Amino acid sequence: MTDQKELIRLAQTGDKPAAEQLLTENSGLIWSVVKRFIGRGTDTEDLYQLGCLGFLKAVDGFDLQFGTQFSTYAVPKISGEIRRFLRDDGAVKVSRSIKEQAATIKTVRSQLTAALGREPTVTEISEQTGFSPEEIALAETATAATESIQRETGEDGFTLENVLTDTESEENLVEKISLRQAIEKLPEQEKMVVMLRYFHGLTQERVARVISVSQVQVSRIEKRALGNLKKLLL
Repeated sequence: MTDQKELIRLAQTGDKPAAEQLLTENSGLIWSVVKRFIGRGTDTEDLYQLGCLGFLKAVDGFDLQFGTQFSTYAVPKISGEIRRFLRDDGAVKVSRSIKEQAATIKTVRSQLTAALGREPTVTEISEQTGFSPEEIALAETATAATESIQRETGEDGFTLENVLTDTESEENLVEKISLRQAIEKLPEQEKMVVMLRYFHGLTQERVARVISVSQVQVSRIEKRALGNLKKLLL
């Protein structure tokens, strides 16, 4: 039986049977990572295929001269491939009704901004659409672009993803619940501030005008919300 290092060496030279054998022998490792992402709106078999793609990328990039165990190197590659797909494709599948609500809210927001010469408050949008503040927050959060968590925001140029994950390894990160689910658990005001700051890119001053509080209060709410998100993601 060919050992793993020899199979990796062969696969790196383009030997397809060697690559297929590696996939077969490491299917358990791939599934152990895939299981962490089940239930996020993507078919399980599709997740496994993504995991296989990440595994093969790990095979190609693994340095046989380095002392690291291959499995230690492969796990972040597998999870990273899946996470990139979920981030690009949308980790949460949004229902048609929520998409329609979001479209209505967007139109009304634009109309009110033009008419008022400022960002409308949630109450004003609620009065125009008939949706509750909770429904507005849910619709806008659910349909917001996922890549916004990587947008630099704030004086220090931090991103929401960096604030939440800090220096933790990817292996630990994949154990956590989805960011979107955590945001939904925040109190309404905290959820709205996070949504406006990080998903819509508004400054604290503009957020203060939207939710009718002072900028100092927005800053406090934002810090409290990030602290609560960290706790929810532990």
